[in-house]
Amino acid sequence: MRSGQKIYRAAPADGIAFVTGASSGIGRATTLELVRRGYRVAVTARRAEALETLAAAAPEQIFAFPGDVTNGSQMGGIVFRIEKELGPIALAFLNAGVFFPAERIGFDAAVIAHTHAVNIGGTVNCLAPVLGAMLTRGRGQIAINASLAGYNGLPGGLAYGSSKAALIHMAESLRLTYGERGLTFQVLCHGFVRTAMTDQEKEFAMPLRIEPEAAAKIICNGFERGGFEIAFPWQLATLSKFLKFLPYPLRFRVIAAALRNARRPESDHSADAESN
Repeated sequence: MRSGQKIYRAAPADGIAFVTGASSGIGRATTLELVRRGYRVAVTARRAEALETLAAAAPEQIFAFPGDVTNGSQMGGIVFRIEKELGPIALAFLNAGVFFPAERIGFDAAVIAHTHAVNIGGTVNCLAPVLGAMLTRGRGQIAINASLAGYNGLPGGLAYGSSKAALIHMAESLRLTYGERGLTFQVLCHGFVRTAMTDQEKEFAMPLRIEPEAAAKIICNGFERGGFEIAFPWQLATLSKFLKFLPYPLRFRVIAAALRNARRPESDHSADAESN
């Protein structure tokens, strides 16, 4: 960003907010928080019934566009429809993602591929049409939901963590590539939020876990500030960043010790979960 160049921050008067993975968890809570802040919001997820229920909470402000983020042509069509029917997308929150506890059992190429297809490929499929439209207008704000899990390797998190690390890298590259063309890019790196994804966690304790409504307020405050990274809770974000500066032998020992202390007496890998 050139010195003195104004950073674009979306406002409700600028157009539509677009939220993927909106049927539950962080996506749903953020949608409702955006509505409270005056936005009209176009929401996307695979579960049409859940989207319709969400839209019914504010029918004049929430508009359902069911779809699968892994289908690039479908996402392109949805973005086209949103802009044609509702107006320009001013703020895009690319939030859709999955975690499969099966990866805790052992290396599974299919689980890794599926996780990457949704978390990385799904983000790219939504990013392509949104980015194109915003570049044409010369303004827009795009936030990508990554995770603090993307900062460091963790046992049992190969697929999820590596996908989130890729999203952090992607957001950084987008900021450096397009940041001088009127677009604002942000990356969300969050800790534990109470969702269907974290409710299934049986192996480890989740320190400082917060409710999705509290997370949504932090996220939307971050949208309004416009800084590159939205990271919370600050305690886990600070620790995660600190670990990256440690030499690998020491980093591995610290992470292993922390996970031993956080391990619960019993574990259950039977469930899968979707949505960030």
